[in-house]
Order: sequence, then C-alpha cells, then structure tokens
Amino acid sequence: MRTGFVSGFVSILGRPNAGKSTLLNALLGQKLAIVSSRPQTTRSSIQGVLNLPGAQIVFIDTPGIHKSDSLLNKRMMDTVRAHAEADVVFFLVDALAPFSQADSEAVDLIKKISAPVLAIFNKTDALRDKPKLLELIERYRALHDFAEYIPISALAGEGLDVLRAEIVRRLPEGPPLYPEDHLTDQPERFLAAEILREKVLDLTRQEVPHAVAVMIESWEDGDRLLRIAASIYVERQGQKAILIGSGGALLKKIGTFARQELEKVFGKKVFLQTFVKVRPRWREDPEFLAAIDWRRMAGT
Repeated sequence: MRTGFVSGFVSILGRPNAGKSTLLNALLGQKLAIVSSRPQTTRSSIQGVLNLPGAQIVFIDTPGIHKSDSLLNKRMMDTVRAHAEADVVFFLVDALAPFSQADSEAVDLIKKISAPVLAIFNKTDALRDKPKLLELIERYRALHDFAEYIPISALAGEGLDVLRAEIVRRLPEGPPLYPEDHLTDQPERFLAAEILREKVLDLTRQEVPHAVAVMIESWEDGDRLLRIAASIYVERQGQKAILIGSGGALLKKIGTFARQELEKVFGKKVFLQTFVKVRPRWREDPEFLAAIDWRRMAGT
C-alpha cells in the first residue's frame, strides 16, 4: 500500500459532444472550459489542476476525435495525439448516442496508447433504458481491453468520486507538479476569447458556429474595470450579417451575455467591445491559426 504523495497527468479523450469539457469542469468544481451542444467546441488542449489530500491531478481536455477535413481540424487532431500518452487516459463515450463507425475508428486510436485507458460512459442520468448501457459496455469491451468501464454523469455529478479514486490509485508517487494555487495553463485573454465564442455558439445556428474565431485585440486591466476589445471572425459576408443580426440586436445580445460571465470570472466590471470581421478560409490559414493560438497569448 502506497503512503506517499502522488501526482500526474490525465488526458480526456473522446468523440465530439461526449461531454469532455463538462467532465473537466465537474471534476475541478468550477468552469474552466466552455461548453456547447455544438460538435468540436474545444479546439485546443486545456489544462486544469485538481489538488486533493495526498494527490495532485493535472487534467488535459482535448478536442473531439474526428476526421480532419481542414487545417484547423488537422491541428486539433495533432493536439489529441500529442496528449494521448499520459499517466491515465479517459476515453469518454456518450451513452445516449448510437454506436457508429466513427466510434470504432476512435477506439483504433486508443489501441495505440500504452497508458491505462478507462472507458467512461457519460450522460447515464438521461438514459432511460439501463440495459442498453450494459450492451454498450460489452460492445466496447469487444473492441478493446480497457482498464475499467465506468458509468457517470458529468452534468449531474454522478460517479465522479469513483473516477477520482481510480485516478489516484494509478498515479505514480511524486511531488506536486504545480504550486497549490495553479489552476490552468491558459492565459486570461484566451479564457475571455473562449467565453465570447461560447456565447456565439449558444446563439447562432447552421454554419456560423464552425466558422467563428475570436481574437482579443486589446486588454486594459484596471483596479475596478477591465476593458476588452475583441474581434469575431467569420469566413463570409453572409455569416457576418447573421452574427450581427437585425439592427445589431444579436451581436448586442452576445456581447451582453459574454460581459456578464466575464464579470463573474474576473470579479470586476467589464467594458467589452466586439467587432465582426470577415476573413475568408481562415480555417486553412496557418498564419491566422497561429495568431489565435493561446500559446502565443501566453508568450510560449
């Protein structure tokens, strides 16, 4: 029986919309990653640190496993592969979604991982036909010998204690990897951009959500007031018109919702200016993708 402190990394992998970001937020007990019903909401890795008595767990949320049909998507999958090796890996499954060929292909990626992989079946609180869960577990068991098969509900907080216990017993002994007050590797500018993008995802439809990128243009942080200017990029003029809305109504609504959440996050008044700009085919533009990468915002 181990008696020393344990620490290590846990990567959260899975198909789009499996609930990876919701799980990260639930495990941390606070919102760190934006959440949307839109697939491929998470575009880069997001790190969140959880300190427990005798343990420090560094979670890494990743984009959904999907086919790469653009440079943006290819870079998202590069991020997934870069974080596929950790001390422990979660493979998150949407227990409500019918099994598909894409799920089988996602397991093929998992088979290449040498770390213990836990199959986590999410959204079980909304599953009315419980025997279907057993059928789904058996289907995944036939595809790969996962270390564990654990049903949870990230949204309802069910099964999270089991997950934490499974992680702790698998982490190697060692000192904390980060100071106790360290929560994430994401800079504040990135968090602000993601919150604004989340409101766009919530309030737009059709092709607009996938075509949106947010860049923070200016950041003035005073004692009582945080001034932020942000540009929302789309790929076509028609998308810009949809995003602005009649008389600017939709853009104003997006800005209001974003400002309200930003004030909660940063604990002060926020003055938010938003601009909508068209940049054709930005998802295929290496220079633009580098500009919106959070690592540049962090100076790394």
